[in-house]
Amino acid sequence: MSGLYARRATRTAVLAASVALASATALLTAPEAQAAPPTPVSAATARTYLGQLTVKAEGSSSGYNRDKFPHWITQSGACNTREVVLKRDGSDVVQDSGCAAVSGSWYSPFDGATWYAASDVDIDHIVPLAEAWRSGAGSWSTSARQAFANDLTRPALIAVTDNVNQSKGDQDPAEWMPPSSSYHCMYARMWVHTKHHWNLSVDSAEKSALQSVLNGC
Repeated sequence: MSGLYARRATRTAVLAASVALASATALLTAPEAQAAPPTPVSAATARTYLGQLTVKAEGSSSGYNRDKFPHWITQSGACNTREVVLKRDGSDVVQDSGCAAVSGSWYSPFDGATWYAASDVDIDHIVPLAEAWRSGAGSWSTSARQAFANDLTRPALIAVTDNVNQSKGDQDPAEWMPPSSSYHCMYARMWVHTKHHWNLSVDSAEKSALQSVLNGC
């Protein structure tokens, strides 16, 4: 009987180890699935799109003001664009009657951090508003800039750690990339997808940086 008990104990230990491994794997992989902007074009398509973008020296910031890109606009009911993205990109997000996120968690793929208060999370414009202004949006109508600033259809907005977003500022990929190198390919795809859709230009250093990332995807 002792042999039977030993075999049962071994099977139980193996099963327990398998469950523990599965649980650990789930914990490691689950956060990646939380943030869910629309999926950008593939790296191959992004390389094609990048080749189609107008390459020119970056324009002036003269006349730029964030107010010229009205955001966050109402999307439905009491929910504005920020709250829609917080709900979309978070996990188990609970909103109050005014659509404000009162609980939930947010995984920031830019730096791998998880936050449990909406106040710790910014909604990043993948292509910053000032960068868009210098790349062609300065000549757009206000309504066009509003559509760009609140674009939920393209991979143009994402919930990320607030101070990481602030460190990015209005820099392009030649000047700044997410701290997490594993996200560089996705970020470049999102950037090119957004610029291509909105017919924004790139400068030569920006294009070179994007090519380098996309060639490694």
